[in-house]
This record gives sequence, C-alpha cells and structure tokens, in this order.
Amino acid sequence: MAQKVPYALAALLIFWFLSSVFITAHEYPMRSEQVLTMVLEAAALTCVISMRSKMPMWLFVLALACGLGLFAIRFASDSAWWTGHLHYSLLPR
Repeated sequence: MAQKVPYALAALLIFWFLSSVFITAHEYPMRSEQVLTMVLEAAALTCVISMRSKMPMWLFVLALACGLGLFAIRFASDSAWWTGHLHYSLLPR
C-alpha cells in the first residue's frame, strides 16, 4: 500500500494539470474553494518532492513539472488565478 502512494500523488498532479489545461472553466469559485485548491496542490507537490526516491525519475520529473505548471497557470491571467484553469468563458444563457 505504501509503495502506491507516490504513484497516486504523481498521477493526481498530472491529472489536475491536464484538466486545468484542457477543460474550460465557466464560473469563478468561492474564495475558500480557491485557497483550498491551491493548498491541496501545494501539499501534493510537497509530498511528491519528499517521495522522489520512491518513484522512477521520469515520473518524478513529470509530476514536478505538472505541479509547477499548476501554479504557473494561476499567474497567466486574473481568471486563471481564480479558477486554476488556463481558459475561461461564460456559458451562453
């Protein structure tokens, strides 16, 4: 069980990054949800860094790049800061 945790965290960071890049956000979250999301991303990134010796180097580098990419996306624009997604648009009513 403990041997699967680094792989699960790496997969989680990669999934979060891919969803942030390819899925368009349609609404801003509440401030508490935004902060919680950023804390969870930072915690997952910190855990992956601390468990780097328990996973293959290619997976660690990929997870590290995706984790840093999640925070890089947040600095792309104001809507990216709030949503955590690279693209934002309102749905037509």
